Amino acid sequence: MVTTRNAGSVLRLTLTAAAALSLAACASHPKPAYPTAPPVAQRPEPPRAPSAPPPAEPVTQNALPGSERDFVINIGDRVYFDFDKYDVRSDATPLLDAQSSWLKRYPAVQVRIEGNCDERGTREYNLALGARRANAVREYLVSHGIEAARISTVSFGKEKPIDPGSGDEADQHNRNGHTAIVSGARMQ
Repeated sequence: MVTTRNAGSVLRLTLTAAAALSLAACASHPKPAYPTAPPVAQRPEPPRAPSAPPPAEPVTQNALPGSERDFVINIGDRVYFDFDKYDVRSDATPLLDAQSSWLKRYPAVQVRIEGNCDERGTREYNLALGARRANAVREYLVSHGIEAARISTVSFGKEKPIDPGSGDEADQHNRNGHTAIVSGARMQ
């Protein structure tokens, strides 16, 4: 029979053993050492002058000067028109001035001006309006020193919308003159 005195001793002994086992289980064991490959020799970087800043990324987003990407990213390839109009808007002239400067810088480049319309109106009417828009952009570029022989025009009317939605915002996007590079640009 276990007396109260013996029960207390057994309990103390059990708690002491449990604490000892817990401490032994928590002890960390060193991880085995595996052979490692020798460190790879790294090429030292050339010394820089203390005042030289690190080279900056060009703003051109890695576009090769004279490439189609350069034209689209750094100049812009699209001007917009008002509803049922084909005259070049005043907010389009800075972009067209930049296009003419770029085209002067790269005289081998040939472009096609694509006239586009929104979805309103008949197919025939929009083809005619798109042609007038393309010609307005062409005339602007020619009047700013670009040879007429380097610029062709085409009207897509409402056949090639850039915004497939409907409503005023989509219509505003789709009324445009797009300058597409046909040939002579540097390859990216």
